[in-house]
Amino acid sequence: MGGAVRSVGRALHLPVTGPARGIRRVTHAHGAGESGLGKLIELHAVNGAGDVMITVALASTVFFSVPTDEARGRVALYLAITMAPFTVLAPVIGPLLDRLPHGRRAAMAGAMLARALLALIISGAVASGSLELYPAALGVLVASKAYGVVRSAVVPRLLPPRFSLVKANSRVTLAGLLATGAAAPVAAGLHAMGDPWPLYGAFVIFVGGTILSFSLPPRVDSAKGEGRALLAGDEGRPHSSCRIPTKRPGLRTVGPAVTHALGANAGLRCLSGFLIFFLAFLLREHPLTGESAAVSLGVVGVAAGTGNALGTAVGAWLKSRAPEIIIVTVVAVVLGAAMIAALFFGAFLVACLAAVAGFAQALAKLALDALIQRDVPEAVRTSAFARSETLLQMAWVFGGAVGIVMPLNGTVGLLVGAAFVAVGWLTTLRGLLASARHGTRPRAQVA
Repeated sequence: MGGAVRSVGRALHLPVTGPARGIRRVTHAHGAGESGLGKLIELHAVNGAGDVMITVALASTVFFSVPTDEARGRVALYLAITMAPFTVLAPVIGPLLDRLPHGRRAAMAGAMLARALLALIISGAVASGSLELYPAALGVLVASKAYGVVRSAVVPRLLPPRFSLVKANSRVTLAGLLATGAAAPVAAGLHAMGDPWPLYGAFVIFVGGTILSFSLPPRVDSAKGEGRALLAGDEGRPHSSCRIPTKRPGLRTVGPAVTHALGANAGLRCLSGFLIFFLAFLLREHPLTGESAAVSLGVVGVAAGTGNALGTAVGAWLKSRAPEIIIVTVVAVVLGAAMIAALFFGAFLVACLAAVAGFAQALAKLALDALIQRDVPEAVRTSAFARSETLLQMAWVFGGAVGIVMPLNGTVGLLVGAAFVAVGWLTTLRGLLASARHGTRPRAQVA
């Protein structure tokens, strides 16, 4: 009888433990388990699954539930209420995290727990129509960015032997994308049960992420001698350890390669924000040939997600020896795709542009992370990540704001999107060529 009970127990557990063991083998492969990178990969997957639950809930509430004209107003209000304060709060994230160098696991756990509680607040706001939705959404955004900054700073501490930074970053990012893709249909199913249900799912996921954060190796909290990156806006402030004013250099103190790569990524983020909002409204009014608005948005969304996942996967195969070349190349490709899609506007080319833009954004961001991890000393790396994430988020918001107010003309809209990319690419190319001629790569200064 005892053997029969154990056999039944194993049979019941197999559907859960079997996939879990398979996932564990993948995330812990090539030394990632021994170094602790596997734990971070799993944590980032949990992060992606929770974020998509909240995204589905907000999209159904703010965007899909009302006509196009009213939706434009709601989305603009959402951006104004959440993103405007974020531009003020975001620069504080880096210095705040710099003051917690020995609490990175606690910082990630706090970001997870904050989003779990905010998901419950948003669920109540969705049910009642309360304006609490907007400050709670701002809190989710700030907590998400705080987690992202700490996660980027932790990766170099968990590198297995013979693992490049680009490869490690791509492993982590790909796990998040796969978890997002797996959780999206689950979120849609929960939404069919009622508007708050995806938020309840997010609560459960983020609580699990809070616990998982403390399973990371203790060495991620070791940060002797860390300081603050000296970026734009620091000029003239007194040194933290003395009262004598000192001249603080601008953003280029992190090195010209990082600065120019950040410019290229900002151009891609502008394009991303622009395409998300512009195509969302355009395809609601003018769906792809023979398809409904929902299917049209789904096709473009799947194309963008596929391109993003492919770019992340390609990053896992590339070395981190020439991230500058990676950035210049992928931005040139997406610029050409945007120009072609604008001049010969059509359903197929719009989907192709979404895929190429997703691919380029993923690969360029991996290369930027590798540059920061390569060129910026560990003492100021957390602050550099925080400030770069802030600039990229602001670029995304700017592109999205332009997409909201643009007339719904496909050719004109995509030409504007191409202009965003062109500015970033030309500036980056000129700067990298100048750096190559002089053969310099200045390192970040430490406060």
